Amino acid sequence: MARDYAARCPRSPGRNAWMVAAVIILAAQGVVAQKVRVEEELEAYPTESVDLRCEFVDGGSLTKLTQVSWIWEPVDGQRDNIAVYHPTYGQSFPNVAFKDRVIFLQNNLRIPSIRIKDLRMSDAGRYTCEYATYPSGNEQGTTTLIMLAKPKNSAKAVTVQAGSKSVMVAHCEAADGKPAATIKWLASVGGNHSTTSTNGPDGTVTVRSEYRLVPTAEDNGREVTCLVDQKTQDRPWTEVLKLSVEYPPTVTIDGYDHNWYVGRSDAVLFCHATANPEPTTITWTTASGSLPDTVVVEQNKLTVRKVDDAVNTTFTCEVKNKHGASRKTLTTFVIEEKREPVQEQQTGALVGGVLGTLIFIGIIIGIVFLIRKYQQDTEGPPKHKPPPPVKAGSSTEMLNKPSEPPTATETVPLSPGEVYYEPTRGEPATMLDEEATDALNGGAPPVLNKDGSDGHHGNDSSNHGPLSGNIPRGESFVSTPMYV
Repeated sequence: MARDYAARCPRSPGRNAWMVAAVIILAAQGVVAQKVRVEEELEAYPTESVDLRCEFVDGGSLTKLTQVSWIWEPVDGQRDNIAVYHPTYGQSFPNVAFKDRVIFLQNNLRIPSIRIKDLRMSDAGRYTCEYATYPSGNEQGTTTLIMLAKPKNSAKAVTVQAGSKSVMVAHCEAADGKPAATIKWLASVGGNHSTTSTNGPDGTVTVRSEYRLVPTAEDNGREVTCLVDQKTQDRPWTEVLKLSVEYPPTVTIDGYDHNWYVGRSDAVLFCHATANPEPTTITWTTASGSLPDTVVVEQNKLTVRKVDDAVNTTFTCEVKNKHGASRKTLTTFVIEEKREPVQEQQTGALVGGVLGTLIFIGIIIGIVFLIRKYQQDTEGPPKHKPPPPVKAGSSTEMLNKPSEPPTATETVPLSPGEVYYEPTRGEPATMLDEEATDALNGGAPPVLNKDGSDGHHGNDSSNHGPLSGNIPRGESFVSTPMYV
């Protein structure tokens, strides 16, 4: 019936506001009513000391204090008195585990703070300062003590043998820490890790992490880093580990230069091996089994004192360690005469020289091109005006013009291809070059007869004088006009 009534009569918004206000008031009263002042939480380390402070604050009321007790709760449901103070009967420490480790800082019922010395990890828990008062009854305040422990960190690489299965190659541990530590790995090798935690009887935690991979010979000597992070540390703890992977030897032979000629002395071969652990034995043999008399062996070095046909054979170097043996063979060829070493072409220098030459040639071509272009730009049109083309008159005009007697002048040398033109009256004499002469001939070169005269039409070939390199000024190569 009550439910039906509540469903039919929903709460009003004003009523909800009053209920919220009532809750706030009750909470405030509870805070005001808290008369025992303590610290909410403390942290401490083993072997150290910690002060648990407590004070009764009554705000001027007439509350009568009877006695005060400190109660330790290591786990829920377990309460043990560790210290009691009575104004009349004095101090009492009923718990044997805290005997001689707990003291009151003052003989004052209103400030019954205590100190716990030589702390242990098992001392963690809740500590309640409880008053017996009149007339209000018991009043109390609780402090939680958190015990911290710095972990004991360690890391180590594990020696393994190269193989095809994943194995642990390193482990890292943070022991007896509180709270539990966090472990991380930094590695350049391909692997993975797993982490486990173990709780101790005193509340500490041990964290262990293993790094695993499929080990190869190349992994030997590579580094992995363990990082441990925990609340009590100022910075992460780190440890760099070098992996130790054991494997059988890998063998190589060098020193042979393909120039073992008859009579050569002190030809040398070296046998090199990489292995972990280091090789225990190195043995040289030949295809026939034993070494020639001219051969001397010193550890991994084989020396031929004098080359002859006996060392025209195959040498074998065998290396052993605890994981097995490996060998390498090399066939040597003895030649009759010394082979002069051929200097290898310095490919890099050759390519560089060719490129340098091409660049130099390109620069020279560019400079020449720029100079020619500059000359073409600066030359421009000719500075003097060439003479106008001379038109040869018709034969009638020439016949109608009376001839002028030649004037005596100095002889002017003519260049090859130049001719002297006799001007008409009042015109200056003009020397014509080969092109102008061609123009007078109608653009065709002059035609010479067998006797050396030109091919101009005329009634008397005697009127045309032979071509001469020197013609006096005032005389003309044109024949004297004829009157009909």
